[in-house]
Amino acid sequence: MSHAENTFIKRDIVRIAPELVKQAAQFQAAILADVAGRRGTLHGRVKPVSGTMKVAGPAITVEVRPGDNLAIHAALAIAQPGDVIVVDGKGDISCALIGEIMATQAEASGIAGIIIDGAVRDADALHANGFPVFAAGLNPCGPTKSIAGPVNQPVSVAGAAIQPGDLIIGDIDGVVVLPRESVPALLALAQKKLDFETGRIAAIRDGDLRAPWLEKALRSAGMLTDEETL
Repeated sequence: MSHAENTFIKRDIVRIAPELVKQAAQFQAAILADVAGRRGTLHGRVKPVSGTMKVAGPAITVEVRPGDNLAIHAALAIAQPGDVIVVDGKGDISCALIGEIMATQAEASGIAGIIIDGAVRDADALHANGFPVFAAGLNPCGPTKSIAGPVNQPVSVAGAAIQPGDLIIGDIDGVVVLPRESVPALLALAQKKLDFETGRIAAIRDGDLRAPWLEKALRSAGMLTDEETL
């Protein structure tokens, strides 16, 4: 089967630019999720194996049948340095989809991290190594390697729609995906939000405790009359 005929594995994708990945990596996932309209976050079940793990890079998307990791092996083989492999594992945690061996292969290949809406194993080794792995759970049971699955096709992972090449950011709070074409504008908004939040935290520490928007929001919600104040 030629590359052009292969309907399962798409090798050529348009990736988010490396310089934008570097800029985005300076922000928390939470900041980016806020400026993206509080959308594009994966379900909270997908967490880093270690709280210190962080990841940023363009998505290599994978869909698997629960309990089978053949398509993930294909993704590992075609991913480029800096890519983040993102797997729709259907939230199934009855079998681990990767462990220490595949994580070691990914790290040696220059891959930035692996995110799986499914289970992983060898948690002690993954934690000690520090290579970014995010998962929905742990299970010592290993996977099968026999079921075809698409690589670099549009997917929905833990409730978030992801296109190949989109920007993935993950940290202790979880994972957010930003559409590739929206990233430059969102990074500018992220810097403004970070500056505002930094200033607000400093103001709180200086004694300005009440949020300046609170009374207006309470009136709008009907919790205060126009004449009332807190």
